[in-house]
Order: sequence, then structure tokens, then C-alpha cells
Amino acid sequence: MNQFKTEHVGREKMAENFRKEIVQRITRNLLDIQILRLIQMQPMWGYKIKKQVETKFNVILRHGALYPLLNGMEQKGFLTSRKQQQGGRTRKVYTITKNGKQYVETYVSILKEQIQKQDIQ
Repeated sequence: MNQFKTEHVGREKMAENFRKEIVQRITRNLLDIQILRLIQMQPMWGYKIKKQVETKFNVILRHGALYPLLNGMEQKGFLTSRKQQQGGRTRKVYTITKNGKQYVETYVSILKEQIQKQDIQ
């Protein structure tokens, strides 16, 4: 009985480790979509986005990677930004656009299609 419990706990830990690894891979490879999904929940500024990515996905995000990505998404029309005064600081707050929402919806739709294809096979 003790061996069974040990094996069960070992499998749960392995599954949790796999889960963390897969979430990190998805986040790294689809960082733009993950950021759009975060901003879709609520408008955010760069530092808050960085902290959310690190907390939720356990991925270290450098400023040198984040801001060019945000600027690129803004140029593609997925985000808009506006400067906002808060506590004596000026922050650039990002909001998702209609095109950004459609991009995320398309991603989710494709992901569902791919999962259904796997279920059929």
C-alpha cells in the first residue's frame, strides 16, 4: 500500500512538472498571444505585463524583449496605448483593439480545431 501511495504521488508530481514545462513552452513560443490575453482581461502597462507573465507562466521576461514586442503589436493594430499619469509617474497603458481580440479568437479557434482533429484520429 505504501509503495502505491509513493508511486501515485510521484506521478502527480511528474504531471505537475510536465504541466509547468508545457505552459512555459506555450508562453515562450506564443508570447504575443499570451500578452494579448492578459491585456484583454484588463489594460496594463509594461512592468505589470512583465510581472503577470512571470507570475502566471513562470517565464522570465526581459524589458528588452517586452517593449519591442508591445510596439510591434501596436504597429499591427492589435494594441493601442495611451500615456496615463499615476502617482507622479507617466505610464504607457496598453489596451487590446478589435483586431487584437479577433487575433486571439482566431488562435483559440485553431487550437480547438487541432485538438478535435486529434480526438478524431
